[in-house]
Amino acid sequence: MNTPTNRREVLRWGLALGGGLLLAGCGLNKVTVLGPPEGTNDLNALAVAAPTVAGTATWKAQAPKEAITLLAARPTRVIVHHTATANVTDYSQAQGYALARSIQQSHFDRGWIDTGQHFTVSRGGYVMEGRHRSLEAAQGGGQHVRGAHCEGFNDVSVGIENEGTYTSTTPPAAQYDTLVRLCAWLCGQYGIPATELYGHRDFVNTSCPGDALYARLPQLRRDVAARLGVSVRVWPTTRSGHSGERVRSVQYLLRARSQAVTVDGSYGSGTGTAVSAFQSGAGLTPDGVVGSATWERLILTVRQGDSGDAVRAVQGQLGARGYAVAVDGAFGPGTESAVRSFQSGQGLTADGVVGPNTWLALVG
Repeated sequence: MNTPTNRREVLRWGLALGGGLLLAGCGLNKVTVLGPPEGTNDLNALAVAAPTVAGTATWKAQAPKEAITLLAARPTRVIVHHTATANVTDYSQAQGYALARSIQQSHFDRGWIDTGQHFTVSRGGYVMEGRHRSLEAAQGGGQHVRGAHCEGFNDVSVGIENEGTYTSTTPPAAQYDTLVRLCAWLCGQYGIPATELYGHRDFVNTSCPGDALYARLPQLRRDVAARLGVSVRVWPTTRSGHSGERVRSVQYLLRARSQAVTVDGSYGSGTGTAVSAFQSGAGLTPDGVVGSATWERLILTVRQGDSGDAVRAVQGQLGARGYAVAVDGAFGPGTESAVRSFQSGQGLTADGVVGPNTWLALVG
């Protein structure tokens, strides 16, 4: 295997390996890692055409109040927002540009130096650059503009505002399709895995981007992956404030990974601290949010004869699904029989081994 020697090749590998992302193969627990095709130097196979983006000069932005900070490190994720404005039926370019000017003025009124987010997508499917130099940085692929769209994560994330309020209705088709194209292009430029697309609420106590749009994020990740030409496992995002068996599984798996955490099914500060510590040790951004990249590193393949907290996590999930399995941490014949039955019901190969695909079906 050749060592990547230029930025395009590094980005190609970043799309496949960033955050530990693996690609599902044909059979259960068979995993294929995406890399340059054998015997070829075609490094543009994952390139995605840039959508049309109206720069700040095009929509007649005001000059920023202070110099824009251009960071040397690439962002590691994309954060999706909604503007919480009216769901207008004016889908024109002029409306998109007027929206961009309105947002900038609103952010000036808050005392910010410029528009907070990096890009804005109108309901008509037009894309506007938000903060100055965001388009320039993304086109280069090696730098990132510090935004003001998500406290604590402005140095590591690209912020995309979507015009409208999506608490109970989803974006128009043109807007959603443009969001997919924009996210795919940004993932390609920055080497961000398609799974690393989040909602504002994943990191801050807010309802943004609205319940309906937030519920579409798993599909957005799959659609972006498809546009990039890769196959991914899309795991459920698990974070502070959540509770239930999925959180209990996270806690058991953290203990199996030598993190000190109470298994109570409640994602509180202690669990968040343990998740961040695990992420740091795994080379991930320590944000305390269990997304796809963290799940892929956290899970452990278990089978008959194994014991410990990872087995307890499996047994807890099986019990929550109605299987009569004791949560004793011993993977015996009874647990294996329940696993095989569950796998069969999910259309998976019923081999009794809990690998990545079975884990995903259990916690999904």
